[in-house]
Formats: sequence, structure tokens, C-alpha cells
Amino acid sequence: MRSAPLPVVHFVGAGPGDPELLTLKAQRLIHEADLIIYAGSLVPVVMLEGARASCRIVDSSGLTLDQTHELIRDAVHSGRRVVRLHTGDPGLYGAVREQARLLDAEQISYAVVPGVTAAMAAAAAANVSFTIPKICQTLILTRMDGRTRVPELEQLRGLAAHQAALAVYLSGPSHQKLAQELLDGGYPPETLIIAAHRIGWPEEDIQRLTLDKLAKTGAKPIWERQTIFLVLPSQELATTSRLYDPEFEHGFRGNT
Repeated sequence: MRSAPLPVVHFVGAGPGDPELLTLKAQRLIHEADLIIYAGSLVPVVMLEGARASCRIVDSSGLTLDQTHELIRDAVHSGRRVVRLHTGDPGLYGAVREQARLLDAEQISYAVVPGVTAAMAAAAAANVSFTIPKICQTLILTRMDGRTRVPELEQLRGLAAHQAALAVYLSGPSHQKLAQELLDGGYPPETLIIAAHRIGWPEEDIQRLTLDKLAKTGAKPIWERQTIFLVLPSQELATTSRLYDPEFEHGFRGNT
């Protein structure tokens, strides 16, 4: 049985913007890379401080898919190691599939390295939890319609029927519509909302408000497309996990 070829291209998750949230693997690959292509509008340059002086660093903000692929292909054919640095986690609202398809067509081996996604970083920064014992055990990651349409079955008003926690990406300019859709879908007006912008960046901004207030909040310059909204139902309810209940048996603790 032949082993798979070692990847020469890595799609690496840079996390939300804090360089200390890079994984150890991401840091190593950045240091070893001969070419790093990063999204300059989304990934702060501080993420690149671990790169070697000889590494070529290219901002992909103004590049097309074909231009990006040409850079990667030429580097690979020259025996160089490539890191394609994506914001957050490459598997969530990234553009990995179309890039990987071009690599597959030329039999160029690649691997994906996960990163911290904005939803988790925002919850941590705001000191909140998505799940509450006996109340909320589901988290939905979604977005509003934009230049990329959201399927009809995944519109917010329909998702609201679950009364689950939500992390709504890429919807900053549509925050009033977002709030109204959730209100119309059945979320209580007092539902806690965390509006988080540029998590991990020096200009990080976190605001706590309720759903009804979000519906009435006018446009905010800092609420750009990348602002994430956490919708956190029933946060005011005091519940306790059974995990630490002395009467709750599990593999490491039986009844005594």
C-alpha cells in the first residue's frame, strides 16, 4: 500500500487576529514556509512575524483565484513550501474548495490546518457560553444573505424555530434585518446579543445588548461585514451541569 504524498501546500487557519491564538502547527508551518499568501484585509501582518527573512510574502487581497493558484503552482514546481493563510478556520466561509480543486487537477498535495473561528473567540472574549444545561444544547453557525445567497431553508426566521444559540457571521451591515428576522421567528426581545468586531485585534470591540435594542440600533461604522453576532437565549437562567453533581455517576466517579 502506497502512502499518501506529503503535503507541499498548507491551508492554515490564522484564527481571529490574535497571534497567540495561532496553533503550534500553524506557527511551525509559517516559520518553515518559502511562500506565504495571506488575505491582507482579514489577517493582520503580526501573524507573519514568525516567517523567515527569505520567505516571500504576498497579500492576496487584489488577486484572482487563477493568479493565486499560479503563485502556488510555480512555488511548488520550484521545490518551495507554501502556506495559504486564511482568517479564522479555513473550513468556515473560506475559499478552500475552489483552490483545492485546482491543486487536485495538477496532483499537487495539500493539507488543511484548523484555526480558532471567530464565534469561539468572541464567546471567550465576552465570557459567555453558547450552551446551558437543560436549556440550550445546540449552536448554529450561519450568516445573512449577501452577495452569496443563503438557501431558503436556512433563512434566520426558519432557524429561529429551534431557539438555539446562533453565531451569525458576515452580517454587520444587515444587523437590523437580522434582529427583526429573529424577533419574527420567536426569539424573546430580551435575548442577549454579543456584537463582536475585530476579535484579537488592537481595535477589538465587544458590545452587549438585547435583541430588541439591536433591532433599533442604527448603522455603526465599526460594524463592518466581518462583525459577528452571538445570539444567546436564556442566559439569565441559572442552571448547573450534572457533571459535577455528586450523585451523577460516570467512568471516573461512581456512587460512594
